[in-house]
Amino acid sequence: MKLLRYIFFPIVPVYYGITWVRNKLFDLGILESTSYNFPVICVGNLSVGGTGKTPMIEYLIRLLKNDYKVATLSRGYKRKSEGFQIGKPGVTADILGDEPFQFYSKYIDKVTVAVDANRREGISKLMQLDPKPNVVLLDDAYQHRKVKAGFNILLTTYSNIYTSDIVLPTGNLREPKKGAKRANVIIVTKCPETLSDSEKKELIKAINPKMHQHVFFSAIKYADHVVSKTKQLLLEDVPKFTLVTGIANPTPLVDFLSKKELDFEHLNFKDHHDFTVDELDIFKQKSFIITTEKDFMRLKQYPFLADKLFYLSIEATIDNPVLLNETVSAFISHF
Repeated sequence: MKLLRYIFFPIVPVYYGITWVRNKLFDLGILESTSYNFPVICVGNLSVGGTGKTPMIEYLIRLLKNDYKVATLSRGYKRKSEGFQIGKPGVTADILGDEPFQFYSKYIDKVTVAVDANRREGISKLMQLDPKPNVVLLDDAYQHRKVKAGFNILLTTYSNIYTSDIVLPTGNLREPKKGAKRANVIIVTKCPETLSDSEKKELIKAINPKMHQHVFFSAIKYADHVVSKTKQLLLEDVPKFTLVTGIANPTPLVDFLSKKELDFEHLNFKDHHDFTVDELDIFKQKSFIITTEKDFMRLKQYPFLADKLFYLSIEATIDNPVLLNETVSAFISHF
């Protein structure tokens, strides 16, 4: 992999130039970007891979769901449907995609969950609903410049801060790091619990936020139990198990379970992996399986897994939730 990155390094200036020019054309208004007269909040990142967007969207859902009619709008990555789709009875992960189906399953009576690769078209369809939402959360739309969100939350992982990275294909950035200037809030995600104030100051110095930007630090909080379709068990009570992951970076989860001194084997698959018949046959032979909530959304459809498949849920915790909540609420109150 490192060799390939060196080989493709000459392409970096080309990719940088294309994305820089595209952003500049949007900044100058030469390319059209649609604004809205209601709150549109975008959660995204500069980097490819998992930065914790799903837990952040869920954080915002929990914050807003009791006071507003909230809708989430995602692309619905790797779904097997096309165009605008909305969460409703009978919908599956194949129709919505993993993460949107997770939102729908957890907050079925609290939020409207929709997917559309064309975010502008998706927002238009949401506004035709009755009742229509009064807050829209855009999932992974930071580079979707045709929509001008009123509030941008930029995520970057503690282990790979965007300021020390470069653009694709040698680096992991989808666009030049200058794109961070569009953010209202920058959150360093997946931080260790032991992160010190001095290290936070060093990270803030590296990020060098603009006057209008707040920087927060987030950690992953794992549940103390696992859940199946019909029951839940405390982690301390689970027998030897097989961990099945199809996420971008399973290392924090593996580390967490290892520190608990649990006995398990790990079957690791790529992000959004489509499980094959042979792989499902392997799962049939396992007596107890723990997976991520996202992977559970795809695997729970198989009856032979009903009694053996459990998931471990996570939440995003924020170092200064009061300030973040007030900042988001202040933006919404302007409408």
